Amino acid sequence: MAESIKYIGASTHDLDLFEGQYSISNGMAYNSYVIDDEKIAIIDTVDKIVTDKWLDNLKKALDGKEPTYLVLEHLEPDHSGNINTLLKMYPSITLVCTAKAKTMLEQFDIKAENVMTVKEGDELSLGNHTLKFILAPMVHWPEVMVTYEESEKALFSADAFGKFGALDVDESWSDEARRYYFNIVGKYGLPVTNLLKKASALDIKTIYPLHGPILTDTVPEVLKLYTTWSSYEPEENGVFIAYASMHGNTAEAAHKTKEILEEKGAKVTISDLSRSDMAQNVADAFRYGTLLCMAPSYDGTVFTPMADFIHRLKTKLYQNRRVALVENASWAPSAVKAMKAEFEGMKNIDLIENTVTIKTTVKENDIKALEALADEILK
Repeated sequence: MAESIKYIGASTHDLDLFEGQYSISNGMAYNSYVIDDEKIAIIDTVDKIVTDKWLDNLKKALDGKEPTYLVLEHLEPDHSGNINTLLKMYPSITLVCTAKAKTMLEQFDIKAENVMTVKEGDELSLGNHTLKFILAPMVHWPEVMVTYEESEKALFSADAFGKFGALDVDESWSDEARRYYFNIVGKYGLPVTNLLKKASALDIKTIYPLHGPILTDTVPEVLKLYTTWSSYEPEENGVFIAYASMHGNTAEAAHKTKEILEEKGAKVTISDLSRSDMAQNVADAFRYGTLLCMAPSYDGTVFTPMADFIHRLKTKLYQNRRVALVENASWAPSAVKAMKAEFEGMKNIDLIENTVTIKTTVKENDIKALEALADEILK
């Protein structure tokens, strides 16, 4: 980190679900920063769950000095949760935000005497540092902006380039960043692409996101991944087998298909939708070029875990992939029809015509059919 930029965020392991739905077994980081200059700027606050830690870090960073500005890049509660705390401490502080954010302050019960609205390209001098504001609407809320400081070549990126996980955990950035991106930001690929175009004109040395680690040496790799993700293109040439099984027979078929595909040289990831993290399943579906869905027929449609999975994909604008379908049915096949109808409503989905129907248990003729389907998948 630059000497003038001080990290005042905090991590927690006391939360089981982020946004009430995403598993965070390795905790969560809520980032906030202070730029120490003639005029001091705080970049966002944090969630109320880490208020005490944040206040301790803030007081140490300020060392008795009073901040002039609070830059509000994003008003979601995990970042705006302590704006009122700060206003009580420093009533004269000026909130800096987009015009859209200003209209939203009241709904968060935020009442400030001094609010400065900024638009695309506006600059704010702190003394030796100048903040340049870049609007990023729908990444992933409408009021979002990011902030660039040229002398440090620093991009404060709001929710972009973030990840799940506390900062005291040693883990791959890309795995949890992928799961974070596709489940939280993924629907907004075009706005992310627009932000990346703006970012390409900047000389970025360091990225300061609101979640996850500060990024330095990996900036080119991170920007490349975001370019792939936001364009909805596959990250890897492989097959993701997503299956749901009621009595174990579909599971047997799924693992047999994995074995067949791997023998033919394919890279395969497999997941039991009934027992795995659905956010991870969504991320893996976007990661690979081909998706194989295998599920029982159920209530005249498809087994519930598979229906939930496909609904999530549709919500996140799943597209530009090959999809193969396998169903299991003892007496009334309906899963393929139900799954096919959902995927046909998505953009640029290449549905493999060859489908497989297993009648209860996996038999020799079913294995032959799965081998034929594997050949179609790998064409």
